[in-house]
Amino acid sequence: MKNIIALATVSILSSASTLGIYKYYLETPVSPVRDVIIKEQSYSRQIALPHTNQSPNFYPNITNVTSFTDAANMVTPAVVHIKSGSGDKYERIFGGESSGSGVIISEEGYIVTNNHVISGAKELTVILNNKKSYSAKIIGTDKTTDIALIKLDKEELGTDKLVTLDFGDSESVDVGEWVLAVGNPFNLTSTVTAGIVSAKGRNIDILEGTYSIESFIQTDAVVNPGNSGGALVNTDGQLVGINTAIVTRSGRYEGYSFAVPSNLVKKVVKDLLEFGEVQRGFLGVTIRDITEDIADENGLESMNGVYIQGVGEESAAKDAGLESGDVIVKVNGKAVSSSPELQEQVGLFRPGEKVAIVFLREGDLKTTDVMLKNESNTTDLGIKRADKKKGMNKETMLKDLGIEVSPLSKKLTEKFSKSGVIISSIKRNSIIADTNMEEDFIVTSVNEIKVTTVAELIDAIDQAEGDVVLDGFYEKYPGEYSYVFEKE
Repeated sequence: MKNIIALATVSILSSASTLGIYKYYLETPVSPVRDVIIKEQSYSRQIALPHTNQSPNFYPNITNVTSFTDAANMVTPAVVHIKSGSGDKYERIFGGESSGSGVIISEEGYIVTNNHVISGAKELTVILNNKKSYSAKIIGTDKTTDIALIKLDKEELGTDKLVTLDFGDSESVDVGEWVLAVGNPFNLTSTVTAGIVSAKGRNIDILEGTYSIESFIQTDAVVNPGNSGGALVNTDGQLVGINTAIVTRSGRYEGYSFAVPSNLVKKVVKDLLEFGEVQRGFLGVTIRDITEDIADENGLESMNGVYIQGVGEESAAKDAGLESGDVIVKVNGKAVSSSPELQEQVGLFRPGEKVAIVFLREGDLKTTDVMLKNESNTTDLGIKRADKKKGMNKETMLKDLGIEVSPLSKKLTEKFSKSGVIISSIKRNSIIADTNMEEDFIVTSVNEIKVTTVAELIDAIDQAEGDVVLDGFYEKYPGEYSYVFEKE
């Protein structure tokens, strides 16, 4: 009898334990996994996304599509692999160099990519789909859109012919439309994946800064780390976006990828070419997406549009008569239903340019023309690259270049057994800043002419024509470096 009672007791405890474990794992809520937005290995951010019970549609039905062959053949030769590094030899030995993709947009060797792909680089190597490699320099960057423009070394390029991509109209891209994502990750030659446009005007909060523009095209085309800076194209092979980020829990593709719209990319590239920096036009308002509460409080019949929460003094919006409580519904005929869409449309224009605004005020539809302003509430633009170089003379040369210099100290001269001139300060967005030179660079020669004093540096640059090559070294970095700017 004792054995029977003991056996029954063990059975009951075992059953209770099993039931308890079952109920714990099946009924206790599990904390959601943090999702990671991955651009490159060295550039990741975290956001939380709601979980669903449905798996993402990795491979949509393509039975109604004949082939993507023509578009793929057009695009792959124009997509490149980019390696960027600090120039540190130890970085090359032990790893740490970052990489990504880029898109050739001109026969002169201009390539558009993501800012985070080349951020902080002193050396850039571009490998084409045909495996030829070239050095490249940074023309300009824009953190607010994560877009950068680089250019292949024209001497290395020589007479080589480049395949380029034409810009398409990202505004005409529709949700549900087929697109191809083309990248050149890990220098394995171009990879092509297909998907559809899942959404437009997506803000995933990954770009830092007050004036960042996030109005991404979301697709389900497979994009993995290393594809950043690659091309998103339509079935005609036209560039409609630059692939920038994915959302993933595992570190690999899980159904979400995001691209900067080509219309915005095109505007940024034009500014970087002409000015070396982006010329942003601003309305000068604080905005919010319309919620049910805002709609109820303001008697709005619809939640379409963007609510103006505040209007800055002396701003473009103030001058045009816009007020707090107004709801912007169109910009230059384009409907805007969210803050990212409004920021994208306004971001296509420079200070001094007019945009037509359609807005609601107390239920009435009104229109106004707004002349956009810059951050300082003026319509002034930056100084053009060409104008910076035209005004260069011996008396103002260092100021025109955007640098302050001083002779190399006796201590450093003895330490390195070299003479030169040290660049003690570099002005932001200046000619020298555009070369990606860092402060404390020691110039030893200009176009192979040795310089030991500030006067010799100025004379050598003054005598140079065309490309000006500044050779030298850093005290804190091993190796020698060269920086080039073009003198007209």
